[in-house]
Amino acid sequence: LGLVMTLFFVISLVGMVASDTAKTKVKENSVFVLKFDGSVTERAQEGTPFDDLLGLDGVGVVGLDDLLASIRKAKAEENIKGIYIEGGEMGFDSPATAQQVRDALKDFKSSGKWIVAYASNYGQASYYVATVADKVYLNGEGTIDLRGLGGKGEYYKGLYDKLGVKYLCAKVGKYKSYVESNTLTGMSEYDREQREAYLGGIWNYWLKEMAEGRKIKAEDLNQLVNDHLLAFTACEDYVKAKLVDKIMFPEEIKAEIKGRLKLDKDDDVNQLSLSDMLNVKTKKKDKGDEIAIYYAYGSIVDSQAMNMLDGGGHCIVGKSTADDLRALADDDDVKAVVFRVNSGGGSAVASEQIRHALKLVKAKKPVVVSMGGMAASGGYWISSPAHYIFAEPTTITGSIGIFVLIPNLSGLVTDKLGVTFDGVKTNKYAGYETELVLGKETDDIMAELQSHIDRGYQSFPNIVSEGRGMKPEQVDEIAQGRVWLASDAIKIKLVDKLGSLDDAVKKAADLAEMKEYHTASYPAEPSWFEAL
Repeated sequence: LGLVMTLFFVISLVGMVASDTAKTKVKENSVFVLKFDGSVTERAQEGTPFDDLLGLDGVGVVGLDDLLASIRKAKAEENIKGIYIEGGEMGFDSPATAQQVRDALKDFKSSGKWIVAYASNYGQASYYVATVADKVYLNGEGTIDLRGLGGKGEYYKGLYDKLGVKYLCAKVGKYKSYVESNTLTGMSEYDREQREAYLGGIWNYWLKEMAEGRKIKAEDLNQLVNDHLLAFTACEDYVKAKLVDKIMFPEEIKAEIKGRLKLDKDDDVNQLSLSDMLNVKTKKKDKGDEIAIYYAYGSIVDSQAMNMLDGGGHCIVGKSTADDLRALADDDDVKAVVFRVNSGGGSAVASEQIRHALKLVKAKKPVVVSMGGMAASGGYWISSPAHYIFAEPTTITGSIGIFVLIPNLSGLVTDKLGVTFDGVKTNKYAGYETELVLGKETDDIMAELQSHIDRGYQSFPNIVSEGRGMKPEQVDEIAQGRVWLASDAIKIKLVDKLGSLDDAVKKAADLAEMKEYHTASYPAEPSWFEAL
């Protein structure tokens, strides 16, 4: 065992040194091969030295930041002639993430270079992105899974009634629908209204872009989606409907790429993977002052330990994020901050810690928010102090509301299982938590909690009104826990402008009156070795 561990660490260290020092040299007439498998999230942990050995390059979780940076490099690198998108089952963590990748590829094409896409099967989001390509090809017997957006959620009240479990809820905001799966047997009219609005908005945006990419009418494409599940039974019909340009087999697509590169059939294609592109040295050197891009994505939590108890995953920890922002406020080398937010919310206490720290940054230097797939509830709370807010067209934001949800098990534990409880207390509300979970008399306690939630909610509109220069009553009219598509949120002043992370960086530079600048990403992601 000792020998195995020694070898493991030696190989690991060699791999780390190699990855730190090796730079990819781009050969003439190269192609960036972008594999559409795995999934894309806001940022991803670096790969391990064993990925190439195990054949994992390009598979697994891909960071959106890495993906966009690689596409920009490919655009600038004169030896890269085009991008070949291979596969069509990529998972995107939000519609806005898919939209950002497509926008980057569209920008790549503006350089005059080509994009070709080929897959055995296209998932809906992958096909949406692939329609930016000059040519879209499909393997024989392949499918395109166009279906529209939506689905059904689970509602557990009927089950809880049978078990003797009742969820107690105190909330403000008629659109605050998170609690409904535990308190209702179906969707409320308010939740249906907001979901139809933002899903319809996203789908119409996707339809427009897919139709433009394939040179067909959006209404015709939408009718096709309504008329056919998995579109067609015969692959040739995909070509007739202009969803793809041609049905091809693997050897034919190889010939197509070689033809674009003007290679003979026996010549090899110089290919660059995503990891290769990440190691391509940029010609542009860091000049001018620094703009910090701070990534805040995941649930907002009070501590890392609480996040682990809740199932783990990437999170925004209140104290550590606030500490990082204070450090950026005090860093004289940082002249502006772009706060990249992708979060559905979480702890109000942690959100306020972060908001307060961002205000300290704002007092010293420009702060611009760039919203990713979602900046809702606590995600909007922490965004609100910024000088300027950008959001992607398909970003989900708002959800200005507050709630508490508590399971009462007395019907199960006492009525069905026969367990009873008794005790003493010095004051009326001593041990109220136990009473809420296991007791029968909860109305008075819930009335007190509702008053507490009401007071807590008033802080939210006041915070938004302070940050956005609106009156609290104006905020309350558009709040009520409702989520908004960014293209609608801009009309009600929750967002200043639709745009990308790059647009947010440019705005920060303008506010700081910077002619030359470079960016640096924060917080530093732990290496795979540190995470291990």
